[in-house]
Amino acid sequence: AKVRKAMRDKGVKKQQGRSCIEVKKGIHEFVVKDRLHPREEDIYVELQRLNKQLKEAGYVSDIKAVLRDVKVERKEHLLSYHSEKLAIAFGLIATPPGTPLHIIKNLRVCSDCHALAKFISRSVERKIIMRDANRFHHFEHGVCSCGDYW
Repeated sequence: AKVRKAMRDKGVKKQQGRSCIEVKKGIHEFVVKDRLHPREEDIYVELQRLNKQLKEAGYVSDIKAVLRDVKVERKEHLLSYHSEKLAIAFGLIATPPGTPLHIIKNLRVCSDCHALAKFISRSVERKIIMRDANRFHHFEHGVCSCGDYW
């Protein structure tokens, strides 16, 4: 609390997480809960479809990634619309099956998005290459090249 107050007092702001994906020679940028993309409705429908499919396959949200003191259901909701998830959903609907997805994240990918990318790479048989602030992650067949150390 003291650090946040000191940051506010000095006018320091936390950088907002952004994820970019290149599709058909265009860069598409997403932020958490982004509703500005022209295909936002399709993206959210795909994200809901994926979430349902993955939960049926055993995926459980990593709610430890949410540092706020809120109920479990709220934590799961907060995790649902991270920028990298929106970028992945867009990539899945905007590219042909089997096309690798290349995503750039300006911050470190959270543990929940990392786990979700592994699940998606296995369930939809797509390679996902994500560069975050620390390293490249190559997700394929449910495994990440970082060995889950990031």
